[in-house]
Amino acid sequence: MVAIIKTSHSIRSVFYYNENKVKSGVAECISAGNYPSDVEKLSDTMKLNRFIKRAELNENVKCNTVHISLNFDPSEKHSKEKLIAITDMYMEKIGFSEQPYLVYQHHDAGHAHLHVVSINIQKDGKRIDLHHLGIRKSEPARKEIEQRFGLIKAEGQKQKEAFTLEPISMGRIQYGKTESKKAIFNVLNTVLNHYKYSSLAELNAVLKQYNVLADRGNENSKIFSAKGLVYRILNEQGKPIGVPIKSSSFYNKPTLTFLEQKFKDNQVRKTTDKLHVKNAINMALFNERAMPVSKLAKLLEREGIYTVFRRSTEGQLYGITYIDHTTKNVFNGSSLGKEYSAKAIEERCGLKITTEGKGNHIYEKLPSKELLIDDLQYQKDTITIPNLVKMLDLITRAEYSSDYVAKQFRQKKKRRIQRRI
Repeated sequence: MVAIIKTSHSIRSVFYYNENKVKSGVAECISAGNYPSDVEKLSDTMKLNRFIKRAELNENVKCNTVHISLNFDPSEKHSKEKLIAITDMYMEKIGFSEQPYLVYQHHDAGHAHLHVVSINIQKDGKRIDLHHLGIRKSEPARKEIEQRFGLIKAEGQKQKEAFTLEPISMGRIQYGKTESKKAIFNVLNTVLNHYKYSSLAELNAVLKQYNVLADRGNENSKIFSAKGLVYRILNEQGKPIGVPIKSSSFYNKPTLTFLEQKFKDNQVRKTTDKLHVKNAINMALFNERAMPVSKLAKLLEREGIYTVFRRSTEGQLYGITYIDHTTKNVFNGSSLGKEYSAKAIEERCGLKITTEGKGNHIYEKLPSKELLIDDLQYQKDTITIPNLVKMLDLITRAEYSSDYVAKQFRQKKKRRIQRRI
């Protein structure tokens, strides 16, 4: 048997992860430990409220949810009664015998496995220490259970960890392909709980990659004045499509109040998380004296960093956001430092033309014609007419940039002095 323990700060997301599996027909809830009724008599609301009431006893505990996966060898076939007995003994050995817990048997893998959902807040409001729970208690419990129930031992077995809390593919939502509310929920369930963002703009930078938008409406709308929030699906052009869905109608309640607390909690980030993005940018620009900003974006993608550029209607770059899929952080450019803001990045890419003195233009080194054409191809679906004109002008000048030398830098030709014989 292989036991895998995951901890979380959201009992709702873990609960509905398993309940959605039940509704999809690939899982069933087979046991409810320390509940007042048998599992067959419990509604979804009754199951969840038992956990929520416990969580309210100590709201200072951020990580209060335990999600355990018990995996058995593919050759093993066990009855429900035996699986429940194994789970009860395991929960007792790790110190959760008095806690409410739900046991789900999943049927969506090639081996038998259970998911157990519980909470670490006790009746008196004290928390159960989760630090090194796997090493301290789970491992000894696993070995004892293998011996007691005659299970195939985990040692020497090459079993893959097929356990994940992310029921979302990396593909974008396509309107009309799946139920809108369910598709949006799957995206929110992953993004809201796994990424760190400190504003609605930073959150939307991630959500838009999945064709989802968190929308407050314009400042004069009723929804804005009431501090409401809706979620919408976007089409391939980035425009809202279909009926907006209120945030309060989702299971995990991703309302504006919920998000504002997230923004506050995520204000402080690890220094190493910021360094990962800053170092990637610095290295990308180190070996290139000049490049289009889209070329920089492509280089950063190799490091797991997605770049969002914000442009005015005239095509001028005024904002930049970095989404680091490695550390799951979203940063506005200026929050990393002035040298990583939109203006500074554009200058560091060597695309600025400055003017000095009385109309004397100094052209910094331009990218090659090939790079500019590549940049144009990269932006073909979103580029505006004014920006297109600028790009064509740069492409024309790039052909002659290597031969151009500003007047003040030209070397004076030495006069040849003819000697009279």
